[in-house]
Amino acid sequence: MTKTSAKPKKKNINYDYDVIIIGTGPGGEGTAMELAKKYKKVAIVERYKDVGGGCTHWGTIPSKALRQSVSRLIDYNSNPLFRGHEKAKHLTFPDILKHASSVIRKQVQLRSGFYDRNRVEHIVGEASFINENTLKIVKDDDSVDELSAKQIVIATGSKPYKPDDIDFNHPRVYDSDTILSLKHDPRSIIIYGAGVIGSEYASIFRGLGVKVDLINTRDRLLSFLDDEMSDSLSYHLWNNGVVIRHGEQIERVEANDDAVIVHLESGKKMRADCLLFANGRAGNTADLNLDNAGLKADGRGQLKVNDHYQTTVSNIYAVGDVIGYPSLASAAYDQGRLAASAMIDNQSTAKLVEDIPTGIYTIPEISSVGKTEQELTEAKIPYEVGRSQFKHLARAQITNSLVGSLKILFHRDTKEILGIHCFGENAAEIIHIGQAIMQQKNGGNTIEYFVNTTFNYPTMAEAFRVAALNGLNRLF
Repeated sequence: MTKTSAKPKKKNINYDYDVIIIGTGPGGEGTAMELAKKYKKVAIVERYKDVGGGCTHWGTIPSKALRQSVSRLIDYNSNPLFRGHEKAKHLTFPDILKHASSVIRKQVQLRSGFYDRNRVEHIVGEASFINENTLKIVKDDDSVDELSAKQIVIATGSKPYKPDDIDFNHPRVYDSDTILSLKHDPRSIIIYGAGVIGSEYASIFRGLGVKVDLINTRDRLLSFLDDEMSDSLSYHLWNNGVVIRHGEQIERVEANDDAVIVHLESGKKMRADCLLFANGRAGNTADLNLDNAGLKADGRGQLKVNDHYQTTVSNIYAVGDVIGYPSLASAAYDQGRLAASAMIDNQSTAKLVEDIPTGIYTIPEISSVGKTEQELTEAKIPYEVGRSQFKHLARAQITNSLVGSLKILFHRDTKEILGIHCFGENAAEIIHIGQAIMQQKNGGNTIEYFVNTTFNYPTMAEAFRVAALNGLNRLF
C-alpha cells in the first residue's frame, strides 16, 4: 500500500505587510483600525485619492446630508411659527449639494486622521490579484507596484446595477452614484426602483417641489419592513404628491435633448426631465482578477464568506456590501472589526448582534429592530402590540413633528420585547433606546422597563412609555 505524501508546507515568506485591505469604506476602516491596534503592519488600498469609499463620497453621507437640508426646508415652510412670513426661496438640487460637499470634506479629513494616527499606510491605486498573497497596484501615473501580505481583506463595496440597454452616458439618465452630479434644476423626475435608495430620493426630490414618478417593480414599498411601516411610507409619499406605480418593469428608455420617456412593459409611457435608475446594486469585484487568487464571485459580484468573514481562500477575507446582506454601513464597520479579530485569533467567537437596526432616511424616517408582525404571526408566537402616535406627544407638538408613530411588539406571556418599529422624524435615533433594552439578558428585556423608568419630559423618548402602557392595557 503506497503512502500519499503530505502537502508541502509553505516556507516562511517575508511579506511586505501583515494585512492589505482593499477599500476604505466602513468595512475597510473597521478592519484596519482593529488590526492596527493589535500592532499589525497594515496597508489600505484605495483607487481614489480621498479615503471613505462610496459611503462617504456618493452614498450614505451625501444622500443623508441632502435629506437633512430638504427636511429643514420642509419644516420651515410648514411650521405655523413662520406663517405670514415669506416662504424660503426655491432651492435647487445643486444648492443643497453644497452642504453635502462640506460634510464630505469634514468626513475625509477625520478619517484620514484615523489612518495617520494608527500608522496604517494609505496607498492610492487600482488593486487586483496576482495570486492569493500578492496584489498589483496600478497608480494614477500608470506606474505599477506589486505588494504582498500574509492576509488580504476585500472591502470594495458595491456599485449601482446598470443594464446594458440603458444609456447611462446620456446627460438626463442617472444612477444612484451619478445623481450627485446633477447640474440642472429638474421640474420632473422618474425614479425606477422603489427600494431604500429610490424611496429616499423620492422624498428628497418631492421635498424640493419636483414632480416624482416612483416605479416599483414589486407589489408594495420596502416589503422587508413591517407592513404598517411600509403602508405609512406609501401613504405619506402619496399624500405629498408622489405617484407610485407598483408591479411595473421597464421595457425601454428613450432619452433625447429635451426629456426622457420611459416605456413600461404594461404599455404605459411616462415623460420627465430626467431618470434616476435605482434598481439594485452589485459587488465591486469585476476589476479584482479574482481568478488569480482562486476566488469566484456570484452573479451579483458578491463573495461568499463563513462566520469569520473568511472566503473560500483561507487567507482572504471579505466584509461589507461586497458580501451582500445586510448591506449597511454600520454593519460593515462591525464586520471589519470581527474579521480582524478572527484573523488574529481563529478561535474567536465574536459575532454581529442579532438585532441590527435598520434606518431608512426617507422624509419622515423609518427605523426598525427585531421581528415584524408578519414574522411573528407566521412563527405562531403569541404577541401583543403597543402603539404611540407622535401627534399626542408634547415634544412632537412643540417641534411640529406630528407625523409618525412607534410600535412595540412583545410576548403576551413573558412580556419580552420582540420588535420595535418607528415611523417619523428622528426614528433612526429613537429606535436605539428600544434596541438597548432588547439586548438585556436574564429577564432584563421586558416592555415593563418603559413603564417603570422615568423619562425626561417633554421628549420623543416618551413614546416608549406611552406605547408600553398602551400594549399592557391590551392584556387580559
